[in-house]
Amino acid sequence: MGIGTARRRRHGIRVTRNAAPTDAAQPPGELSDEPSKANLDHCRRCELFEHATQGVAGEGPRDARILLVGEQPGDEEDLQGRPFVGPAGRLLRELLDEAGLPPAQVFMTNAVKHFFFEPRGKRRIHKTPLQRHIASCHAWLEAELARVHPAVIVTLGATALAAVSGGKIAIATARTKKLASPEGTPIVATYHPSAALRAPDHDARAKLRAALLSDLKRAARMAGRA
Repeated sequence: MGIGTARRRRHGIRVTRNAAPTDAAQPPGELSDEPSKANLDHCRRCELFEHATQGVAGEGPRDARILLVGEQPGDEEDLQGRPFVGPAGRLLRELLDEAGLPPAQVFMTNAVKHFFFEPRGKRRIHKTPLQRHIASCHAWLEAELARVHPAVIVTLGATALAAVSGGKIAIATARTKKLASPEGTPIVATYHPSAALRAPDHDARAKLRAALLSDLKRAARMAGRA
């Protein structure tokens, strides 16, 4: 089957994208691990492509000193094809500026490259990626890490931390430990900015925001020393 056009509705908006061949359920070895937009849009290593609008590649300079890893694209990221452009992303970019890290100088990506969600009427509700989704996308993340070769990796949330470190550890505990990737790159583990947005009250939101800012400042200091 040739490449055609697929259309879906998102929040009442018609979205058009190029659909790759439906018989391309290829094993990882048959697809280049170069994490380009074209490769992500043609990836069939898991089922998430079936309902997502598009794959979302990492974004930022190839010589970035800091590489940020989140969980997965959200609703707005899926529609725009760019990482961290939704509510959590806007908070993250605000905190990066406060930490003295201009967002344009940081490489931003996600452990999973397609949006995993549950439809509820016209809304698409985020679902936590499954282990098979993380495993299927791991080659993309490894390629981004190898290409950028950052001085420091900042993981946002438990999914990102597990994807980079290879182990499961609570964020509150991870923030107090000296961590590194299997290749030896220092990791700063922190909360995902969406946690601050979901906090039940002002005090909880302020506490999480302060923790995020503190961790980003620590990452900036570490990158400056490396």
